[in-house]
Amino acid sequence: MFRFELHKQDGLARLSTFHTPHGPIEMPAFAPVGTLANVKTLEPRDLYEAGAQLVLANTYHLYLRPGHELVARRGGLHKFMAYDGPMLTDSGGFQVFSLAQQRRLDDDGVTFRSHIDGSVHRFTPERVMEIEQALGPDIAMVLDECPPPLDRSYNEEALRRTHLWAERCRAVHSREDQALFGIVQGGIFEDLRLYSAAFLTQLNFPGYAIGGLAVGETKEQMYATLDFTCPALPSDRPRYLMGVGTPEDIIEAVFRGVDFFDCVLPTRIARNGQLLTPDGRMNMRNAQFAEDERPVQEDCRCYTCSTFTRSYLRHLYKAGEISALRLGTIHNVTFMLSLMREVRAAIAVGRFEQFRSTFLARFRITDQATRHAQRELRAAARKP
Repeated sequence: MFRFELHKQDGLARLSTFHTPHGPIEMPAFAPVGTLANVKTLEPRDLYEAGAQLVLANTYHLYLRPGHELVARRGGLHKFMAYDGPMLTDSGGFQVFSLAQQRRLDDDGVTFRSHIDGSVHRFTPERVMEIEQALGPDIAMVLDECPPPLDRSYNEEALRRTHLWAERCRAVHSREDQALFGIVQGGIFEDLRLYSAAFLTQLNFPGYAIGGLAVGETKEQMYATLDFTCPALPSDRPRYLMGVGTPEDIIEAVFRGVDFFDCVLPTRIARNGQLLTPDGRMNMRNAQFAEDERPVQEDCRCYTCSTFTRSYLRHLYKAGEISALRLGTIHNVTFMLSLMREVRAAIAVGRFEQFRSTFLARFRITDQATRHAQRELRAAARKP
């Protein structure tokens, strides 16, 4: 039912296919994030038209509303949201641990307060497996703890707990039509990452995720962590880098052997008026676009670029029109999925190194200090 095929390797970059009950995932691949069983402002037909192969939904949020039991009664996530392609759920661990002051942690699990109404809930490995199996995605994640990547002592303790929970998740997971992935943690510390990879490999998961990155470390630290983590993972299983979605980070991670990704970034920045192009991000609210009759990206085939001008899109964003959010999201999702097709094509002909160099030379990368400041603002906004 689940089968991984490695077709070609170009350096460490891998061209592969992961077969699931709802179809194959051609990798490297990017999964748009549909937190509440919906990619914000998009419909399933938009995802099909953009070429999506995989969509991620969030266990924590769906557990709180509408509830996993309701989703199960409606036939599972695929039928509930009328999307027939492969789906993935995370365990909800990252969201729970980001609540900080609203949760209490022990070896058995984590007790937390809902960000919606303050009600008290409990996640254990067994409970999370019950929820994810009820939701019914093709790929599910074990419950893990996601500590700050630079704190050595915290990572040591969290890794012990993550491994304990991985064993318990593996023991109770029973859906044969669902692949359960282990999650490698350990911050930026090589010995911890290698230990985690070795421990989880012994549990023989059908795939492995790399968690705990893009949450406070520099890009250089992230890339160095991937340099020693990817080779430690089984070569005959898919490798998933969780929550990483800037184009430059994806290119660098593919270069180091990662197979697929998810991130809210393309859809979130689209709602803020920032659209992705081969030259970097374009802020559609800027005055320079007021009378610009060109599309956002000349060679993009998405509905937005084939129909509307930069001038019109700027008008929609400035006027606060809901359609701006949808049109921007259509473009950004299409951009990311088109980028992955180009990556796969480059690996297929043995030219990924050249593609990487050309892409990174052209794409303007957002300043790291700005990125960290924005992350701090988002974290502060989540606090009660």
